[in-house]
Amino acid sequence: MRKQKSAAKSALIIMVISLCFLLIALLVCYLCTASYYAEHFFPGTVLNGVSVDKMTVEEAEDKVAQEVADYIFSIETRDGDKYQIIGPDIDYTYVPGTEIHDILQEQDEYKWISGRKGKKEVDLEVSAAFNTQKLDKMVAQLPCFQSDYIKKPKDAYLRETETGYELVKAEAGNQIRLKDVQKLARDAVDLGEEKLALTDDVYEEPKVKSNDKKLKKALKNINSYLHTSIRYDVGENGEVLDSAKIKDWLTIGADYSVTLDESKVTGYVQYLASKYNTYGDVRTFKTSLGDKVKIGGGDYGWVIDKEKEKNQLLSEIKSGKTIEREPVFNQTADVKSETYDIGDTYVEVDYTNQHMYFYENGKLKLETDVVTGNVSRNNGSPDGIYKIVYKERDATLVGENYASDVKYFMVFAYNVGFHDASWRNEFGKEIYKDSGSHGCINMPSELAEKLFKILPTGTPVIAYYREPMELTAENAKISNAYSYVNKEEEQR
Repeated sequence: MRKQKSAAKSALIIMVISLCFLLIALLVCYLCTASYYAEHFFPGTVLNGVSVDKMTVEEAEDKVAQEVADYIFSIETRDGDKYQIIGPDIDYTYVPGTEIHDILQEQDEYKWISGRKGKKEVDLEVSAAFNTQKLDKMVAQLPCFQSDYIKKPKDAYLRETETGYELVKAEAGNQIRLKDVQKLARDAVDLGEEKLALTDDVYEEPKVKSNDKKLKKALKNINSYLHTSIRYDVGENGEVLDSAKIKDWLTIGADYSVTLDESKVTGYVQYLASKYNTYGDVRTFKTSLGDKVKIGGGDYGWVIDKEKEKNQLLSEIKSGKTIEREPVFNQTADVKSETYDIGDTYVEVDYTNQHMYFYENGKLKLETDVVTGNVSRNNGSPDGIYKIVYKERDATLVGENYASDVKYFMVFAYNVGFHDASWRNEFGKEIYKDSGSHGCINMPSELAEKLFKILPTGTPVIAYYREPMELTAENAKISNAYSYVNKEEEQR
């Protein structure tokens, strides 16, 4: 029994001793490994993407330096073009510091058992040096800064077309400010960044953009002018003022202000007056005898009030509306025509044949022989185209050396008109040459009464001589007689 107990005790002692040696061996192994990782990085350690697995500080610095030497810096434009600048071209080199040593110092070597597991990525602020002048030069040599690549921005503007104006949009172009990019590149490379994406901040922009308020306001103002259309009910075919004419009247200022050239509006109104005014025009008239005479003068015809028409036009052009109207007249005629505006209701006085006719709607209503102004005494009746200005009953006609009472007086020129002449018992023939009136048209009393009743105020009066005549009396001058002659001017 004693021998058995002694053997068991010895075996236990041996086991304990063996276990102690094993523990000591493990401890030594642990401490040795810990000592190793006091100078080496744990497996799986990555510094800025560079694996420094089981490397010393010196080895890690060499590896980081190698990676730095392979540095590539890229620049991307907003159009998607990409350019690269490699480290050697700008003398990009690693500058050793205490960063890697400090990271290793922070590593707890006694935790090497757990530290061996997994991946440990560490952001390392690597110090690097580069040649800024070479970087600036490399940036300047990029294709995006070359003249054949650059498209300068274009301002938005208003372009004249056949029908008006249109907004031409601004073009952004691709012109990059070199100095701005060089500064951004220096800052990025200094921070070790590998990419620089260019934004709108470094691009030249149009000074006038498509959404420019002044430009849009100008276009709106122009459109308000050019959308205006004025259709004149005038003449035989009318007249249209549209954008094709109005756009030539607009002036676009450097600040996109829109002004209407009033002088051109005045010119257009003058054009209307020149084309459609018939006051005093010479017209070809078919007489009751079937032949044709040319007669002008008088005060009958269309007359546009140019000042009022201009003012109304200036107001309407800005409206942007379609307007139909007549021009502003201060005098009208019976027929809308530029050539013959008399119509078929009128009084015709043939001074040469001393006969008058009254037509109503083309039908002869009254005719009679008359006695007109005494041409031998310079009292020839005024010729021209007039209209009945007014009618008066029981008038007294007063002249320089006479006063005559008449029952029916129908005035068409200055102090000249149709009236009854009860003191005459003969009319027509050549009485007017030596024994004519002071200028009025003398009629038989009963026919004067009849004419007075059927002759409307405003009826045209066509009075003419068939032979050349010189009228010099004051009433001929004031009446704008066709045959009026200013002797004083002729003598000058």
